[in-house]
Amino acid sequence: QVQLVESGGGSVQAGGSLRLSCAASGYTYSYSTYCMGWFRRAPGKAREGVARSDSAGITYYADSVKGRFTISRDNAKNTLYLQMNSLKPEDTAMYYCAARLCSVGVGFLGYNYWGQGTQVTVSS
Repeated sequence: QVQLVESGGGSVQAGGSLRLSCAASGYTYSYSTYCMGWFRRAPGKAREGVARSDSAGITYYADSVKGRFTISRDNAKNTLYLQMNSLKPEDTAMYYCAARLCSVGVGFLGYNYWGQGTQVTVSS
């Protein structure tokens, strides 16, 4: 089935930038028919939807990252990106790439394919 592999995580000082990548493979339908998203989870906290991109390329962001993060997708390369600027210590978390057929859910709900995660650590 669909497999997602994240990369690009690491440690950075507050105010710095990182770009996460998610390579997708094994999908049955066209990559463009999938809604793609980035989630994050810090220890002791609930999973949070960070950003998502629908089949038309329209993007949505959590209030906590608006103006700082940018999600984009390269359908030709089956790759999803998350450009993270002006990073804050509270952005520290494990970041997960996720996918679903856009018809399966709505908003940040219904994602059923998940990557293994990549750690992002922001120090002050």
